[in-house]
Amino acid sequence: MERTPFADLDGQPREMTAMLLAALDEMGRHPEIRRVRRTALESFRPRPGWQVLDAGSGTGEVARSLAAAVGPSGGVIALDYSAATVAAALERHDGSNVRYTAGDVSAIDLPAGSVDGVWCERVLQHVDDADLAIAEMVRVTRPGGRLCLIDTDWSSLAFDGVPPGLARTVVADMHGRLTPRQVDMGRTLRRRLVGKGLKDVYATPVTCVFGTPASAAVVLPMVNPMVPEHVWTTAPGVREKWLSHVDEAGARSDFLAVLTIWAVTGNVV
Repeated sequence: MERTPFADLDGQPREMTAMLLAALDEMGRHPEIRRVRRTALESFRPRPGWQVLDAGSGTGEVARSLAAAVGPSGGVIALDYSAATVAAALERHDGSNVRYTAGDVSAIDLPAGSVDGVWCERVLQHVDDADLAIAEMVRVTRPGGRLCLIDTDWSSLAFDGVPPGLARTVVADMHGRLTPRQVDMGRTLRRRLVGKGLKDVYATPVTCVFGTPASAAVVLPMVNPMVPEHVWTTAPGVREKWLSHVDEAGARSDFLAVLTIWAVTGNVV
């Protein structure tokens, strides 16, 4: 399976890696992503003293927030597949009780039942076998512990203010290149946790609304003119035509993009 740039960050040229790390930081500051995280955190409810695994921790922003929630008697293991991302997270460390490490969410190097909770945000859409990764998260969580999975339903992506047919063409061509092939991951999380025997599984859809091209470009790569042309898979001329329509919609103030991200929690038995 062809991997998206975010799924193969260490395999990118240095300039692309730097751009992707900056994009992760910018996404973390976006009001809609913050709203998704607040919704998920309210359902996750980490407690003081908990040991939490952030599976696919990126540059560590959420891990550091979780460390504040579990307090000095708790701790967070920030696990990410990319060595470059782990290095960036270490550079951003604020002294909180977070341990950063490189590793695979599908083969977690922790004993069974060693953590109280697992947070996994927008990671499973990128892995080859989401059920294997979830099984690993269940394995390392103690009975009575809690999983919080957050992921995107890219098939929910919709635009207004731009030609509908062109939007459909761009979205279809970008799946698997700028966005993952597992476009429906978010909506499948509840079923996957139920299938693993978790109890009290609760799923919350959060519809992110982007009212300007600049706001959308932070989260939606096909709206971001900074994404290099060679990454696009559309026919010649489509990228330029599309971005022109996006700009025109922005100038008219009638641009709109919507995308649903799911937050799903459940208790390990």
